[in-house]
Amino acid sequence: MHDTPHVIGISGSLRDDSGTRIAVQCALNAATGADATTEHIDLREWDLPLFDPDAGAAESGDGPELAACVREADAIVLGTPVYHGTIASPLKTALDYCSIDDVEGTTIGILAVAGGGFPTPTLQHLRAAVLELKGWPLPQGVAIPNSWAAFEDGSIADGDIAERVEELGSNVVAYAGVADRREETEQSELATGD
Repeated sequence: MHDTPHVIGISGSLRDDSGTRIAVQCALNAATGADATTEHIDLREWDLPLFDPDAGAAESGDGPELAACVREADAIVLGTPVYHGTIASPLKTALDYCSIDDVEGTTIGILAVAGGGFPTPTLQHLRAAVLELKGWPLPQGVAIPNSWAAFEDGSIADGDIAERVEELGSNVVAYAGVADRREETEQSELATGD
C-alpha cells in the first residue's frame, strides 16, 4: 500500500451527461478530502475492445494499461448505470481485462445508478464480480434510483444520496489495505500463540 492511499474510480457509463460519472467523482472528492490521491478513469477515453482471452497485446487496446492502474490502486470506486437490470457493458469489459492478481485484497466501493427503481440486483451483480476477483467490497454499496430526479446541474441533487456517496468515498480510504492488515494480524497471532 502507498503511504498516501491511492483511490481510482471507474465510471461504467459512456453517456456525456452521466449521473454515474457525477456520483463516482463525488465519491472521489470525498476520498481526496480523506487525504487520498485519486484518479477518475472515464471509460469514454479508453480503447477497450471486447475482451478476447486469445488476443495479443496489440489487439487489447488499453486493456493492459487499465489492469495496471487497477493493480496500483489501494482502493477503487466502481460505478455502473443499470442496463437491463445488470452491470453496463463498458464496466464489465473493463473488469474482464483485470485478473485476480490485479484486484485481490483491494478495497472496493460500489454504486449503481438506475433510471427507475432501486437497483439492488445490479449492486449484487457488481459485488459478485468483485468477489470473484478476490477484491474486498465494502459491506454497504450505494443505490441511486430515479436518476432523472437525483442529479441536477452536474451534481447530486438529493442530499441523502450525496451523503451516502461521500461516505462511500471516505470509507474506501478508511478501509484501504484492510485485507493486508487482517493478514498481518493473523501472522502476529500465530507468532505470539494467541
